[in-house]
Amino acid sequence: MVSGIFRDTLWNQTIPDRLRGRMAGLELLSYGAGPSAGQIRAGAVASVTSARFSLASGGLCCAGAVGLVCLLLPGFTRYRARASAPAEGGGQ
Repeated sequence: MVSGIFRDTLWNQTIPDRLRGRMAGLELLSYGAGPSAGQIRAGAVASVTSARFSLASGGLCCAGAVGLVCLLLPGFTRYRARASAPAEGGGQ
């Protein structure tokens, strides 16, 4: 729930109206494919190692990916919400 609030805030303040439909499609794809892809990864790793290792390695990979994204895309960590007008287009 908290990540959804942050994501909506970023969405509403940074994505221009003309791109929202395209971005909504990508987000829907992410919601649809993400959990299934994670289950396939977890099952594949567990079949080769153990369920415990699969769980631990998945958590470590996730934390590592977040750290990598923060390093490669520093704009995410420097983002500060504005109290001004919405993204370009202003809902027109």
